[in-house]
Amino acid sequence: MGFPRQLTVQQVTAIIISTVLGVGLLPLPLFAVRAADTGAPLVTFLGVVLIFVGLAFVTLLGKRFPEKSIIHYSEDIVGKWLGRIGSLVIIVFFTVLTALAAREFGEVVIINILPATPMEVTVIVMLLTAAIFVRNDMNTFAYIHVFYLPVLFIPNAIIIALSVGDSDALYLQPLWGNDPSGMLPGIFTIASLLQGSFILTMIIPFMRSPEKAMKATVWAIVLAGLLCLSIVIATLGLFGPGETQHLLWPTLELARSITIPGEFLERLDIFFLVVFVVAVFTTLYGTYMFIVYSLKQLLRLQDHKLFSYFMLPIVFVIAMLPQNTLQLYEIVQRVGTAGLCLTVLYPILLYVIARIRRKKGRMAA
Repeated sequence: MGFPRQLTVQQVTAIIISTVLGVGLLPLPLFAVRAADTGAPLVTFLGVVLIFVGLAFVTLLGKRFPEKSIIHYSEDIVGKWLGRIGSLVIIVFFTVLTALAAREFGEVVIINILPATPMEVTVIVMLLTAAIFVRNDMNTFAYIHVFYLPVLFIPNAIIIALSVGDSDALYLQPLWGNDPSGMLPGIFTIASLLQGSFILTMIIPFMRSPEKAMKATVWAIVLAGLLCLSIVIATLGLFGPGETQHLLWPTLELARSITIPGEFLERLDIFFLVVFVVAVFTTLYGTYMFIVYSLKQLLRLQDHKLFSYFMLPIVFVIAMLPQNTLQLYEIVQRVGTAGLCLTVLYPILLYVIARIRRKKGRMAA
């Protein structure tokens, strides 16, 4: 397909991680605790495993069709029109996902940083920033993700480490929770927060060595999954399941509760909010890039820049539809859970059909 093969395994790993670790980190412990009480870490772990299964099949498909993304090889596997319908549904889903992430960002900023600023302003500024940056090529896209990756990991690791001393191990028992009935829905909810990893299907054709895509997949999911699991454990250990269920953004409250020994800094949450802004940007940057590149490939165009500003008002309007924060998170959970059919089941189905029909790309290893 003529893609310049520039990206290394390390760059692909960074892209997946920084796209996954976004606004979903704030309510992550809340969703996990509501689903399984003290079994929140187990639910989180199983959610990460579920998203890894879907991503593994995306990787296998990428290795089978190393010169194409899912937009093109789906047509080879299930036929031209069925493949295009599937691709269009995926694009619509990620458009909604991007809009909801932008709205979540706006909610957090308005409540915690800029209470006098209109919601529309914060949302449009972040979306406009993403729209401007997606006009870059894939090489620049990768460099930006690599640059910001330490900013996402190091502060979160520090906050988690500082919370260990105040944690109570009793809050983590029993490990499987007190009520297993919410376990399965909880697994789906946690997995839905990590669906940005689906961007891998877009970037495999740009890899120098597509046969090493599975290595990037494993490293990305392990590192991102460990951070998510650590945040859930730290939050649950500090606040307990009862209090965590009453916190809208438990991860932010975790940062607020931590102090550096010697009281050198009293408001660690300010630094966490800076990290949060970066995390939201890299996530929106990744999902927005997926949208415009997918549209370019679906319509067989040469340049993706045409869609960078074209999609902006559409995403913005969708972002403004929820009436309040509670309705927003209800929509996030429903849309995210339904989206697993596209990011997990659809790749599995494509791979099975490709094996049955013996479909393979020209450059397949």
